[in-house]
Amino acid sequence: MKNYLSLIKFSHTIFALPFAFIGFFLATKNNSIDWTTFLYVVLCMIFARSAAMAFNRYIDRKIDKANQRTAKVREIPNGTISEKNAFIFVVLNCILFIGTTYLINSICFYLSPIALFVILGYSYTKRFTALCHLILGLGLSLAPLGAYLAVNGSFDIVPILFSIVVLFWVSGFDIIYSLQDEEFDKKQKLHSIPVLLGIEKSLNLSKFLHLISVITLTFIGLNFEFDLFYWIGFSIFSALLFYQHSLVTANDLSKVNLAFFTTNGIASVIFGIFVICDILIK
Repeated sequence: MKNYLSLIKFSHTIFALPFAFIGFFLATKNNSIDWTTFLYVVLCMIFARSAAMAFNRYIDRKIDKANQRTAKVREIPNGTISEKNAFIFVVLNCILFIGTTYLINSICFYLSPIALFVILGYSYTKRFTALCHLILGLGLSLAPLGAYLAVNGSFDIVPILFSIVVLFWVSGFDIIYSLQDEEFDKKQKLHSIPVLLGIEKSLNLSKFLHLISVITLTFIGLNFEFDLFYWIGFSIFSALLFYQHSLVTANDLSKVNLAFFTTNGIASVIFGIFVICDILIK
């Protein structure tokens, strides 16, 4: 179990999960909370992300083996988990994801193959486009909208806006993370923003994407029914977004992991707590 949790980097679920909770509680506003549906939403997040990460490791197994940074630490190239078992794990989680959406409602069930297409398809994108970071962001951005659909079974502008926040937030910090492999990606003829633009311009683009997230959050707070707790969460989230850019410079990439995981993980959890409190207090 420990090896499989490491394979899918289960701790990274913390990025999108708070936004899924925001989508869920937005949909239950002024209504009683259906905890069974809440459990299904959590399970969908776990199954979808497990399938996506394991598939990424399976598809990239030869690349990871050639990369000195990943060859010894990732489970398939170092032999901890076999290729066959990793693939079975992917298929199992896909089945569990679709099965859980069936238990939720018809729209989630019908849209589940599209969601899987996006989150699994991401693994191929760096082979042909530098926009791979945005595809990853798109995959995680389904969290708040999907959770909202699980409760209401219909679309609404607010969860869509939160999905836009996640899209540009994740895309921005994934660009920072990919800086570590700029030279390797060039040699392997893989595509990424750092390969396309270089380190300094990539960092600037990352800042711009995070700025879009902050502007979108500002728009949400000003135009919809949010009060003090939202703005507290917004302030902390925004500050941590831009704090990570002080940790990584074109001349010093030593704190990429701190900027990638710790800062963004804390930002997501804190923001989720304050926004949900704001919703529930009303």
